[in-house]
Amino acid sequence: MSKKIEDSKIESAESGNVDQIRDIIFGSQMRDYEQRFVRLEERVLNETNSLRSETSHRLDALESYIKQEVDSLIDQLSIERGEREEDTRHLTDELSKNATAADKKSSHIQDKLTQHQATTRDALLDQSKSLLAEIQSVRNGLTDSLNKNTDKLQSDKTDRKALADMFSEVAMRLNNDFKLPEGNK
Repeated sequence: MSKKIEDSKIESAESGNVDQIRDIIFGSQMRDYEQRFVRLEERVLNETNSLRSETSHRLDALESYIKQEVDSLIDQLSIERGEREEDTRHLTDELSKNATAADKKSSHIQDKLTQHQATTRDALLDQSKSLLAEIQSVRNGLTDSLNKNTDKLQSDKTDRKALADMFSEVAMRLNNDFKLPEGNK
């Protein structure tokens, strides 16, 4: 085991020697590289922080812009909604006025129609009365004329008995049964 310990000591001494040699040969370059890495790391951190800050600033600006645009759109929609509601109220008022005017016209036409019917009915009644009076007058005239003609016929006509006697006499004469007094022949 001792050999192993000795070998390990030798190796660690050799390794320490190698590190010293390496430090002598590459030491200044390594320190130089370490400083460069530190500066590069600082620069990357600064750039990252700057980029983060700028990104945050831009996102804030973008958020503000979007918020303003959304607010503007909301305001515009609100105005348009108000205009549509006003237009709807205006149209409703117009429809109401038109319906009222139509009702008034309909009522007026109905009144005129009723008046016209009453006037026509009165005119027909007057004409009917006039025609009835004229018919009555013509009837009375015809009745009077018929009565006059009947009376005239009554007075002008032959009496039934006289007519029967005359027909009897004619029948007897035709049968030669009738003898006339001699002075009348």
